[in-house]
Amino acid sequence: MMTLLAFIVTIGILVTIHEYGHYQVARWCGIRVLKFSIGFGKPLWKKTFGKDGTEFVLAAIPLGGYVKMLDERELKQEQEDLDYTGPVVQYTEAELASAFNRKSVYKRMAVVLAGPMANLLLAILLYWVLFLLGVTGLKPIIGEVLEGGLASQANLKKGDIIQSVDGKAVKTWQDARWLLLNASLEKPAIEIESLNTQQVIQRHTLSFSGINNDAEQDILYKLGMEIIQPNLPAVIGELLPDSAASLAGFQVNDQILSIDHVTMKNWDDVVNAVKNSPNKQMQFKVIRAKQTILINATPVAIQEGGKQVGRLGASVKVNRQEMQNMMIEIHYSPLESLQKAIEKTWDTSVFSLKMLGNMIVGKVSWKGISGPVSIASFAGESANLGLKVFIGFLALVSISIGVLNLLPIPVLDGGHLMYYIAEIIKGSPVSEQAMMAGQRVGLGVLGLLMMVAIFNDINRFMIG
Repeated sequence: MMTLLAFIVTIGILVTIHEYGHYQVARWCGIRVLKFSIGFGKPLWKKTFGKDGTEFVLAAIPLGGYVKMLDERELKQEQEDLDYTGPVVQYTEAELASAFNRKSVYKRMAVVLAGPMANLLLAILLYWVLFLLGVTGLKPIIGEVLEGGLASQANLKKGDIIQSVDGKAVKTWQDARWLLLNASLEKPAIEIESLNTQQVIQRHTLSFSGINNDAEQDILYKLGMEIIQPNLPAVIGELLPDSAASLAGFQVNDQILSIDHVTMKNWDDVVNAVKNSPNKQMQFKVIRAKQTILINATPVAIQEGGKQVGRLGASVKVNRQEMQNMMIEIHYSPLESLQKAIEKTWDTSVFSLKMLGNMIVGKVSWKGISGPVSIASFAGESANLGLKVFIGFLALVSISIGVLNLLPIPVLDGGHLMYYIAEIIKGSPVSEQAMMAGQRVGLGVLGLLMMVAIFNDINRFMIG
């Protein structure tokens, strides 16, 4: 239910903002808006507002929306369509002056641009709020380094603290991961500056030679290094109500010694054992108040990362001081937050285009394209992780929608912009025949992208 609700909220907010951009700029340009619909299909609610008599609709299928403007070309098509059964409305010449097709090409371009720009402006607003609230992240301290990996070849070692990547200062692992991912798309090698365990600054040349093109794999995994992890003994710190752990009789501060006679060295061992045993009864040897007891528990099965895993409903007891030493919290002024938000939105937009370009030329796998099932899953996961994470997810998807709609594909906003640019160059509108042919091509391209996205969803959640 959380996943479904988060998905509906996500799509609802992003579609409403996108369509409102079209609506508001159309009104500013003196264009009459006939209908503003959120969703498709059967109307659940509708009401007419304003001097133009715009009909606002909330429809049953919340997977998109549209703004219908007065347009003589659509009126002509309706009248010529033999299957059309709706009312034929006649407009006076004065009313037709507010039709979309009668406005200048520059006003039409502004209306078309407004939707994607509204999504990008929303992302800036959301990131501004996040930076204003303060950014909390893990310090960029390197954990394990895989022998023979690219990080090892660059002489990076466990305990090194990354200071800069490609000449840009980093304060958190989020900063470092983002810069590494961007650089891997366009540069053969970069320079990393680190502070070693002896507090000596060192410079490393990190090569991206032979890095694989799987868009779903973490860049750190590809480079052969991990984020440092706190020492987490196998001690329970919290139990979820009515969870498998609570029902089995576990208590806070229980220390798990073994599961099915296999010794548990730390909490990671416990997590891995439980994940690998969905719906399977397990025997836990536990120390409680200096006494050893046996507890039988059956992890419930849940879907995670496209496959079925076990969940016990218990969390680890964390050494707060140790965890705080690994974290950093950064605060920005309102003006700094705005600057960071604009930079973040721009960088993410450019990165999205780079990724798409690399997919087209075959440098990056098409596995990175996600469909509605993946988006719903990510929406649910981000909502469960807290408001800040969900806001960040909203901003990211809003950028994706804005960038996607600006692509020069007929039927998308970018395709209409392409027609209007051609109109400016040739001095007259693109012919209806050319637009219809382009529309068929655009629908074919979007259909192909949707097939790839759905195929990727099936691979992630059905096959695993």
